[in-house]
Amino acid sequence: MNARSEPAQPGPDASARPPLVRELLLVAGLFLVYKFGRQLATGHTAEAFRNAHHVWDWERVLRLPDEGAVQSLLLHGDTLVHVANTYYAAVHFPATLAFLVWLYLRRPAHYVWARRTLAAVTGAALVLHLLFPLAPPRMLGATGMLDTARLFGPSVYGPPRTDALSNQFAAMPSLHFGWALMLAIGLIVATRTRWRWLWLLHPLVTLLVIVGTANHYWLDVIAATALLGLALAVLRLPRPRQRSRCAVPHRRIEVRRRTSAERPELVGAGR
Repeated sequence: MNARSEPAQPGPDASARPPLVRELLLVAGLFLVYKFGRQLATGHTAEAFRNAHHVWDWERVLRLPDEGAVQSLLLHGDTLVHVANTYYAAVHFPATLAFLVWLYLRRPAHYVWARRTLAAVTGAALVLHLLFPLAPPRMLGATGMLDTARLFGPSVYGPPRTDALSNQFAAMPSLHFGWALMLAIGLIVATRTRWRWLWLLHPLVTLLVIVGTANHYWLDVIAATALLGLALAVLRLPRPRQRSRCAVPHRRIEVRRRTSAERPELVGAGR
Protein backbone atom coordinates (compact mmCIF):
# COMPACT_ATOMS: atom_id res chain seq x y z
CA MET A 1 0.00 0.00 0.00
CA ASN A 2 1.51 3.33 -0.97
CA ALA A 3 1.36 6.58 0.94
CA ARG A 4 -1.47 8.01 -1.15
CA SER A 5 -3.86 5.12 -0.49
CA GLU A 6 -3.29 4.96 3.27
CA PRO A 7 -6.14 6.33 5.41
CA ALA A 8 -5.56 9.77 6.90
CA GLN A 9 -4.47 9.79 10.48
CA PRO A 10 -7.11 11.34 12.78
CA GLY A 11 -6.19 14.56 14.53
CA PRO A 12 -5.34 14.47 18.24
CA ASP A 13 -8.65 16.00 19.25
CA ALA A 14 -10.83 13.75 17.08
CA SER A 15 -10.09 10.63 19.11
CA ALA A 16 -10.04 12.46 22.47
CA ARG A 17 -13.73 13.44 22.59
CA PRO A 18 -15.52 11.19 25.12
CA PRO A 19 -19.10 9.98 24.49
CA LEU A 20 -21.62 12.76 24.99
CA VAL A 21 -24.20 10.78 26.98
CA ARG A 22 -21.55 9.50 29.37
CA GLU A 23 -20.25 13.03 29.92
CA LEU A 24 -23.71 14.42 30.55
CA LEU A 25 -24.35 11.74 33.16
CA LEU A 26 -20.93 12.26 34.70
CA VAL A 27 -21.24 16.04 34.97
CA ALA A 28 -24.78 15.72 36.36
CA GLY A 29 -23.52 13.17 38.90
CA LEU A 30 -20.67 15.42 39.95
CA PHE A 31 -23.10 18.31 40.39
CA LEU A 32 -25.37 16.19 42.62
CA VAL A 33 -22.38 15.07 44.69
CA TYR A 34 -21.40 18.71 45.03
CA LYS A 35 -24.87 19.73 46.23
CA PHE A 36 -25.32 16.79 48.61
CA GLY A 37 -21.77 17.13 49.87
CA ARG A 38 -22.37 20.74 50.82
CA GLN A 39 -25.52 19.70 52.65
CA LEU A 40 -23.53 17.28 54.79
CA ALA A 41 -21.58 20.21 56.18
CA THR A 42 -24.64 22.11 57.42
CA GLY A 43 -25.60 22.40 61.06
CA HIS A 44 -22.16 23.29 62.47
CA THR A 45 -23.15 26.85 63.33
CA ALA A 46 -21.12 27.36 66.49
CA GLU A 47 -17.98 25.84 64.98
CA ALA A 48 -18.44 27.89 61.80
CA PHE A 49 -18.51 31.14 63.75
CA ARG A 50 -15.52 30.16 65.88
CA ASN A 51 -13.56 29.43 62.73
CA ALA A 52 -14.69 32.74 61.26
CA HIS A 53 -13.21 34.64 64.21
CA HIS A 54 -9.98 32.67 63.80
CA VAL A 55 -9.76 33.45 60.09
CA TRP A 56 -10.42 37.14 60.71
CA ASP A 57 -7.67 37.23 63.35
CA TRP A 58 -5.22 35.32 61.11
CA GLU A 59 -5.76 37.82 58.32
CA ARG A 60 -4.96 40.70 60.64
CA VAL A 61 -1.79 38.94 61.82
CA LEU A 62 -0.79 38.39 58.18
CA ARG A 63 -1.59 42.05 57.47
CA LEU A 64 -3.93 41.18 54.62
CA PRO A 65 -6.09 44.05 53.31
CA ASP A 66 -9.38 44.67 55.04
CA GLU A 67 -12.25 43.16 53.03
CA GLY A 68 -14.33 46.17 54.08
CA ALA A 69 -12.24 48.43 51.85
CA VAL A 70 -13.41 46.50 48.78
CA GLN A 71 -17.02 46.66 49.91
CA SER A 72 -16.73 50.42 50.40
CA LEU A 73 -15.94 50.75 46.69
CA LEU A 74 -19.11 48.86 45.77
CA LEU A 75 -21.27 50.92 48.09
CA HIS A 76 -20.58 54.15 46.22
CA GLY A 77 -23.70 53.48 44.16
CA ASP A 78 -26.71 51.18 44.22
CA THR A 79 -26.13 50.22 40.59
CA LEU A 80 -22.58 49.01 41.18
CA VAL A 81 -23.44 46.89 44.18
CA HIS A 82 -26.48 45.47 42.36
CA VAL A 83 -24.24 44.48 39.42
CA ALA A 84 -21.81 42.83 41.83
CA ASN A 85 -24.60 40.83 43.46
CA THR A 86 -25.93 39.78 40.05
CA TYR A 87 -22.46 38.69 38.95
CA TYR A 88 -22.10 36.57 42.09
CA ALA A 89 -25.52 34.98 41.65
CA ALA A 90 -25.75 34.51 37.88
CA VAL A 91 -22.27 34.01 36.39
CA HIS A 92 -20.68 31.22 38.44
CA PHE A 93 -22.47 28.11 37.12
CA PRO A 94 -23.40 29.31 33.58
CA ALA A 95 -19.85 30.47 32.83
CA THR A 96 -18.36 27.19 33.99
CA LEU A 97 -20.91 25.18 32.01
CA ALA A 98 -20.30 27.22 28.85
CA PHE A 99 -16.55 26.73 29.34
CA LEU A 100 -16.91 22.94 29.49
CA VAL A 101 -19.29 22.81 26.52
CA TRP A 102 -16.96 24.88 24.36
CA LEU A 103 -13.97 22.72 25.28
CA TYR A 104 -15.95 19.54 24.57
CA LEU A 105 -16.89 20.76 21.10
CA ARG A 106 -13.67 22.52 20.09
CA ARG A 107 -10.88 21.16 22.32
CA PRO A 108 -11.83 17.65 23.51
CA ALA A 109 -8.40 16.82 24.98
CA HIS A 110 -8.48 20.06 26.97
CA TYR A 111 -12.04 19.28 28.04
CA VAL A 112 -11.07 16.00 29.70
CA TRP A 113 -8.20 17.72 31.49
CA ALA A 114 -10.37 20.64 32.66
CA ARG A 115 -13.22 18.40 33.80
CA ARG A 116 -10.85 16.23 35.83
CA THR A 117 -9.21 19.30 37.37
CA LEU A 118 -12.52 20.88 38.33
CA ALA A 119 -13.74 17.60 39.80
CA ALA A 120 -10.55 17.22 41.86
CA VAL A 121 -10.71 20.79 43.17
CA THR A 122 -14.40 20.48 44.00
CA GLY A 123 -13.91 17.16 45.78
CA ALA A 124 -11.06 18.52 47.87
CA ALA A 125 -13.14 21.61 48.66
CA LEU A 126 -16.03 19.49 49.92
CA VAL A 127 -13.69 17.67 52.28
CA LEU A 128 -12.41 20.99 53.59
CA HIS A 129 -16.00 22.22 54.03
CA LEU A 130 -16.65 19.22 56.27
CA LEU A 131 -13.47 19.62 58.27
CA PHE A 132 -13.50 23.41 58.54
CA PRO A 133 -17.01 24.93 58.42
CA LEU A 134 -16.71 28.68 58.08
CA ALA A 135 -19.24 31.50 58.33
CA PRO A 136 -18.77 34.19 55.66
CA PRO A 137 -17.85 37.79 56.55
CA ARG A 138 -21.44 38.98 56.03
CA MET A 139 -22.46 36.91 59.06
CA LEU A 140 -19.60 37.96 61.32
CA GLY A 141 -20.30 41.14 63.25
CA ALA A 142 -16.59 41.75 63.91
CA THR A 143 -16.02 42.52 60.23
CA GLY A 144 -18.50 45.38 60.14
CA MET A 145 -19.52 44.32 56.63
CA LEU A 146 -23.01 44.33 55.13
CA ASP A 147 -24.90 41.52 53.47
CA THR A 148 -25.19 43.37 50.16
CA ALA A 149 -27.27 40.67 48.49
CA ARG A 150 -29.93 40.81 51.20
CA LEU A 151 -30.00 44.62 51.27
CA PHE A 152 -29.75 45.44 47.57
CA GLY A 153 -30.50 42.12 45.80
CA PRO A 154 -30.48 39.80 44.07
CA SER A 155 -29.72 37.15 46.67
CA VAL A 156 -29.22 33.42 46.19
CA TYR A 157 -29.38 32.65 49.90
CA GLY A 158 -32.21 32.59 52.37
CA PRO A 159 -31.93 32.69 56.15
CA PRO A 160 -29.26 30.12 57.16
CA ARG A 161 -31.63 28.20 59.42
CA THR A 162 -34.25 27.72 56.69
CA ASP A 163 -32.02 27.52 53.60
CA ALA A 164 -32.27 23.90 52.48
CA LEU A 165 -30.60 24.40 49.08
CA SER A 166 -27.11 25.52 50.06
CA ASN A 167 -24.58 25.40 52.86
CA GLN A 168 -23.75 28.96 53.81
CA PHE A 169 -21.00 27.79 56.17
CA ALA A 170 -18.81 26.55 53.31
CA ALA A 171 -16.81 29.71 52.69
CA MET A 172 -13.36 28.08 52.58
CA PRO A 173 -12.17 27.48 49.95
CA SER A 174 -14.00 29.72 47.51
CA LEU A 175 -15.18 27.57 44.61
CA HIS A 176 -16.46 30.75 42.98
CA PHE A 177 -12.87 31.87 42.60
CA GLY A 178 -11.37 28.43 42.02
CA TRP A 179 -13.69 27.68 39.12
CA ALA A 180 -13.25 31.16 37.65
CA LEU A 181 -9.46 30.84 37.76
CA MET A 182 -9.61 27.40 36.11
CA LEU A 183 -11.83 28.82 33.38
CA ALA A 184 -9.27 31.51 32.61
CA ILE A 185 -6.33 29.10 32.68
CA GLY A 186 -8.15 26.57 30.52
CA LEU A 187 -9.05 29.11 27.84
CA ILE A 188 -5.56 30.61 27.84
CA VAL A 189 -4.03 27.17 27.32
CA ALA A 190 -6.59 26.03 24.74
CA THR A 191 -6.49 29.11 22.50
CA ARG A 192 -3.73 30.92 20.62
CA THR A 193 -5.11 34.43 20.13
CA ARG A 194 -3.07 37.24 21.61
CA TRP A 195 -6.21 38.45 23.42
CA ARG A 196 -6.56 35.23 25.41
CA TRP A 197 -4.92 36.76 28.48
CA LEU A 198 -7.98 38.96 28.90
CA TRP A 199 -9.72 35.88 30.31
CA LEU A 200 -7.87 36.66 33.55
CA LEU A 201 -10.34 39.49 34.01
CA HIS A 202 -12.98 36.89 34.94
CA PRO A 203 -11.22 35.61 38.09
CA LEU A 204 -10.15 39.18 38.91
CA VAL A 205 -13.73 40.47 38.78
CA THR A 206 -14.89 37.36 40.64
CA LEU A 207 -12.34 38.07 43.37
CA LEU A 208 -13.55 41.64 43.86
CA VAL A 209 -17.18 40.51 43.79
CA ILE A 210 -16.95 37.68 46.32
CA VAL A 211 -14.94 39.83 48.73
CA GLY A 212 -16.91 43.04 48.19
CA THR A 213 -20.25 41.31 48.72
CA ALA A 214 -18.91 39.85 52.01
CA ASN A 215 -19.28 36.25 50.90
CA HIS A 216 -15.61 35.30 51.23
CA TYR A 217 -12.37 36.17 53.01
CA TRP A 218 -9.01 36.65 51.33
CA LEU A 219 -7.88 33.35 52.87
CA ASP A 220 -10.76 31.57 51.11
CA VAL A 221 -9.28 32.74 47.81
CA ILE A 222 -5.76 31.73 48.81
CA ALA A 223 -6.98 28.25 49.79
CA ALA A 224 -8.82 27.84 46.46
CA THR A 225 -5.73 28.92 44.52
CA ALA A 226 -3.57 26.44 46.42
CA LEU A 227 -5.97 23.55 45.73
CA LEU A 228 -6.13 24.44 42.05
CA GLY A 229 -2.35 24.68 41.82
CA LEU A 230 -2.00 21.25 43.38
CA ALA A 231 -4.59 19.75 41.02
CA LEU A 232 -2.87 21.28 37.98
CA ALA A 233 0.47 19.91 39.14
CA VAL A 234 -0.95 16.38 39.36
CA LEU A 235 -3.39 16.39 36.44
CA ARG A 236 -1.29 17.70 33.60
CA LEU A 237 -2.64 18.35 30.13
CA PRO A 238 -1.96 15.29 27.94
CA ARG A 239 0.33 15.86 24.99
CA PRO A 240 -1.24 15.53 21.53
CA ARG A 241 -0.59 12.26 19.76
CA GLN A 242 2.02 12.42 17.04
CA ARG A 243 1.31 11.02 13.61
CA SER A 244 2.79 7.67 12.80
CA ARG A 245 6.03 7.84 10.83
CA CYS A 246 5.68 4.35 9.40
CA ALA A 247 4.41 5.69 6.06
CA VAL A 248 7.56 7.72 5.42
CA PRO A 249 10.06 4.81 5.10
CA HIS A 250 7.64 2.88 2.82
CA ARG A 251 7.39 5.84 0.53
CA ARG A 252 11.15 6.20 0.40
CA ILE A 253 11.56 2.50 -0.39
CA GLU A 254 8.98 2.78 -3.15
CA VAL A 255 10.78 5.76 -4.68
CA ARG A 256 14.09 3.90 -4.60
CA ARG A 257 12.59 0.83 -6.30
CA ARG A 258 10.91 2.93 -8.93
CA THR A 259 14.15 4.79 -9.66
CA SER A 260 16.18 1.61 -10.01
CA ALA A 261 13.57 0.11 -12.31
CA GLU A 262 13.52 3.15 -14.55
CA ARG A 263 17.28 3.42 -14.99
CA PRO A 264 17.64 0.70 -17.74
CA GLU A 265 14.93 2.36 -19.84
CA LEU A 266 16.63 5.70 -19.57
CA VAL A 267 19.99 4.22 -20.50
CA GLY A 268 18.50 2.35 -23.49
CA ALA A 269 16.80 5.49 -24.70
CA GLY A 270 20.10 7.29 -24.65
CA ARG A 271 21.66 4.76 -26.98
